[in-house]
Amino acid sequence: MINVPSIVSISLRALRVNKMRSALTMLGIIIGVGAVIAMLAVGTAASKKISEFISSIGSNILMVFPGATTAGGVRMGAGTQSTLTLADAEAVQKECPAVSAVAPVLNGVAQLVYGNQNWSTGVSGTTPSMFTAREWAISMGRVFTDQDVRSASKVCLLGQTVGDNLFGAINPVGEVIRIKNVPFTVVGVLESKGQDPGGHDQDDVVYIPVTTAQKKLFGTSFPGMIRMMYIQAVSLESMNAAERQVTDLLKQRHHIGPMQDNDFSVRNLTQILQASEQSAKMMTILLGAIASVSLLVGGIGIMNIMLVSVTERTREIGIRMAVGAKTWDIRLQFVIEALILSLIGGIIGVIFGVATAEILSVVAGWDTVISPGSVVLAFGFSGVVGIFFGFYPAYKASLLDPIEALRYE
Repeated sequence: MINVPSIVSISLRALRVNKMRSALTMLGIIIGVGAVIAMLAVGTAASKKISEFISSIGSNILMVFPGATTAGGVRMGAGTQSTLTLADAEAVQKECPAVSAVAPVLNGVAQLVYGNQNWSTGVSGTTPSMFTAREWAISMGRVFTDQDVRSASKVCLLGQTVGDNLFGAINPVGEVIRIKNVPFTVVGVLESKGQDPGGHDQDDVVYIPVTTAQKKLFGTSFPGMIRMMYIQAVSLESMNAAERQVTDLLKQRHHIGPMQDNDFSVRNLTQILQASEQSAKMMTILLGAIASVSLLVGGIGIMNIMLVSVTERTREIGIRMAVGAKTWDIRLQFVIEALILSLIGGIIGVIFGVATAEILSVVAGWDTVISPGSVVLAFGFSGVVGIFFGFYPAYKASLLDPIEALRYE
C-alpha cells in the first residue's frame, strides 16, 4: 500500500533543500496565473460595461433618425434636416403590430435656473412612452402624463445630476424652475443611470412633454417636427418584423418610391450592442488564452527542473528502491513535488494577479472586475499543469534500475 503522507513529507523535504531552485521553478506559474487573472479582469469589466449600457437603453430598442436629404441638387449629410414628425410616431404606434411603445424626441440645450442656482444641460421633449421603452424608474414624484403632452403642460422630470446641482438636499418635486426663462414645475426625479461607455452622464438631462418643447421652448422648422424616435419592439424575436414594419410605413408616409433613398434611417441598437458585447467576450477569451501561454511556459519550466532533479537524485532514488520503495512510490513522489510547486505558485499567482488588476485600475484608469470563476480557473489550471508536466520526470525516475542508480556518481 502506498504511504501517501510519508511521500508528501519526503517531497516537501526535497523542495526545502533546494529553496532557490524551487522558487525559480514557481516563478513561471506565478506569472502565468497572475497574467490570466489580470487579463480576464480587464476583459470582464469591458463586457460588464457594455451589458450595463444595453440595460440603460432598454430592451428590444430601435432608433429612427432623419436621413440624408437633397436640396437644389446637392445631397446633404444624414440628419442635416429633420424629416420626422410627431404624426409619424403616432402612426407607428397605431399601425405597426410588432411595436409596443414609441417615444418621439425633440431635444436641445438650455440654461436652467432655480433661485440663485443655475445649470446648463440637455433638455429632451418626449412622451411618457420614453420611460416605458427605456425601462427607467422614478426615484421620487411621477412621470408626466399623456394629458400633459396633449395640453403642452409646463412640467418637467429631472435627472439625478440636474437635481443635485440645482436643489442639493432639497426635495425638488413641486418646485418651479426656469428653462430658457419659461417656468416649469418639477413633477419627478429619475433614478440614477450613471455614465454610458462613452463617458456621457445619462443623469445630466431634463425631460419635458414633446409638445411643450415644440410650442414653448425650441420651436420647429415645420409643424410637428421631431429629431428622432425610440421604438420598443414587442419582443426580441419581433425586432426584425418591427424594423421592417416601421421602414415600410415611413416610406409610405413620406412618399418614397422603390428607387429612391429613404429620408430616414432605422437602427437596431440592441443588435449593435449585443454584437459589441459578444466581441468583448471574445476579447476576454483571447486575453485569457494569451495569458495561459505563460502557464504552459511555467509548466515546461517545472518539467525541465524536475528532469534535472531526477538526474541529481539518481543515487537517492536507487537507495529508496533498494530498501523497498515501489515504482509507484517513486513516481508519486515526483508528481507530488511538481503539484506542490504548482499549487504554491498558483496561490502566490492569485495574489499577484489580484494586486496587478487593482494597480491597473488605479494607475492606468482601466476598469477591472475580478470574478471568482477566473480565480478558480487559473488556480485549477496551475494544478493541472503541475501534474501534466511533472508526470514525465516522475515516470522517468520510476524506470531507473536500482543497481545502476546506486552506482551513479
